[in-house]
Formats: sequence, C-alpha cells, structure tokens
Amino acid sequence: MAIKIFFFALLLVASPILQVARCQSESETEPADSTTEGSGDLEIVNEDAQIYGDENFTPASGVDTVCVFPKNSGKLVPAGEETELLVGIKYDGEASVNVIAIKASVHLPFDHHLLVQNLTAQVFNNASVPPSAQATFPYIFAVSKYLQPGTFDLAGTIVYEIDQQPYQSTFYNGTIEVVEPSGFLSIETVFLVMLGIALVVALALWIRGQVQNLSKKSKRAPKVEVGTRSTDASLDEWLQGTAYTQSQSSKLKKKK
Repeated sequence: MAIKIFFFALLLVASPILQVARCQSESETEPADSTTEGSGDLEIVNEDAQIYGDENFTPASGVDTVCVFPKNSGKLVPAGEETELLVGIKYDGEASVNVIAIKASVHLPFDHHLLVQNLTAQVFNNASVPPSAQATFPYIFAVSKYLQPGTFDLAGTIVYEIDQQPYQSTFYNGTIEVVEPSGFLSIETVFLVMLGIALVVALALWIRGQVQNLSKKSKRAPKVEVGTRSTDASLDEWLQGTAYTQSQSSKLKKKK
C-alpha cells in the first residue's frame, strides 16, 4: 500500500514537468513546419544552432534592411502572445547573402542600456539571397507575460554572411507598445476596477449622510421660551410701595 501511494505521489510531481517538456517540444517543431511549407527551401531551426554566440559584427556595405509589422501599424505587442514582424534585406553587391539568424531585445525607453528581456533568436538554414535581389524573412517573438503594459524600445538585428564573413545590421531600433493580452484581465486591472467601485460607494454613502443631516436640521424647529417671571420680578421691585401695588393687594384681599 505504501509503495502504491509513493508511485502515485511521484506521478503527481512529475506530471507538470512532462507537460512543460511537451509544450517546449511542440513550440520548437511547429514553427519549422509552418514556415517550410510556405517558403520552399527556407527552413527555420531551433535557437541552439550556431549564430556566433553573443558576438557583435559590423554591417556590410551595400546591405539595406527594412522592417514591417504586418497589420499592426501601432506596433502593439500583447504580453505573453506571439507577435510577427517581417524583415526585408537587399544587397547590391556581386556575392550572395547567407542569412544566419534574426534576434532582438527589449530595453527601457528612457535608458537603452537597461535590458528588459532578450527575445528568442530565430535561426535559418538555406536562407541565401542572390545578388541585387531582395528577400523577406519572418520573425516571431513574444515578450514576457509578466511585463507591465507600457512603451518599450525594441532593438532587432539580422546576422548574415557574405563570402563566409559574418556581418550584422540593425533592422529596427524604435518603440513598441506592450499591451495586456486579449481576453485576459490582469491583477492590476482588477485592483483598479475594485478600487474605483469602492470609491464610488464611499462617495455615495457620504452624500447620503450629508443629505440626512441637512433634513434632520431642517425638521427641528427652534424652541422659543416666552416667560414673564424675570420681567414681573423686576416690575415688582420698581412698583413696590406705589398705588398700583396697593390696588393689587386690596384686590387679592377681597378675593380671599
């Protein structure tokens, strides 16, 4: 019985690891299939292929690059979701260009030296551009799902070879707008909504209390006491010994 419980617990612990490995293997194989079908001999391989590590190279003269966000003129990048851009390259020289990889990184807009995230590099095989020809390569990337919405800088470079000499050119160095993923409410959004509702309720209760206080004050009529004791006492002191007091005392004696 104890052995069965042990194996059951082991399966529960190992199942998330197996699921993650399955997701990673599917993500590595799916892009290659989808790209190979539409681009003939062009093949996208995984990021472990040789792309000269983290070395930086100078751009080759005569190479022009351009970048386009298809159907995304606002350059909106949903956090945690894939975004596609197209990189065009043209070489006016006499040799062919062998495109090795496309890579990019995200930086803070106010200080480009502060790195936010290194995006996955996309490596190509059989990506040769003939002389005086232009070719377009897709680059699919995804920023972290934990990245807060806002404006960031995206720096993208394309690595290539000409006559077996490595070069690289920057195809994009500008801003992107990271937005919340579609159909998903972040914790920050929920908190702001709940805070707004709480403020509205508190304001409504305060207004109601003020109205009730004003209505109570208006219903209360001021009590005015009209008395003659103090005035009668003062008059008695002034009229004492006069004919008025004598007549009053004689009337009281007759009543008795």
